[in-house]
Amino acid sequence: MKELLLTNMSMASEQNERIEETVQKERKRLLNFIRQRVTNVADAEDILQDVFYQFTEYSRLGSQIDSLTGWLFAVTRNKITDWFRKKRETSFSDHVQEYDGSEPLFLSEILPDQTAGADVPMIRKILSESILEAVEELPEEQRTVFLQHEVAGKSFKEMSAATGVPVNTLLSRKRYAVLYLRERLSELYKELLND
Repeated sequence: MKELLLTNMSMASEQNERIEETVQKERKRLLNFIRQRVTNVADAEDILQDVFYQFTEYSRLGSQIDSLTGWLFAVTRNKITDWFRKKRETSFSDHVQEYDGSEPLFLSEILPDQTAGADVPMIRKILSESILEAVEELPEEQRTVFLQHEVAGKSFKEMSAATGVPVNTLLSRKRYAVLYLRERLSELYKELLND
């Protein structure tokens, strides 16, 4: 039993090393490939993160890949195509919400004008409380990365250097935080737009 456990641990360690080597070797080339098609750096990083996530999952299943480079570029092309098909994955502050087929609305546009009327302080309070509440609901690791990147303006490289957590892991945490916050706050957008 102990030998089987050691063998499995050894195989997992070798697998992790192969995955890490592939990521290090192919990262720059794949990112350049993506950036030729997607101009926003954060979006390109998101796509690259998705590619490496799929590669990691595929590798952990023990699946064999005949041509690793060909496979990675095929997956990358598919991820870029998927990205163009669905709503663009932008930073949380750039999130848009479409309302009754009208022009997309940016978060900054639904925040009321300070000169608009008596209900402005109440609406601002509701918005602030909802956003803070949603951020507090995030898992601690996601919340920390989100706040450091969006509020403190720290780069992923700076956070990685300070914490020792790989940049790709930080990117993934931020992505999941943004997806959760968008979903969580979408009802608030709808309510405010219906008033």
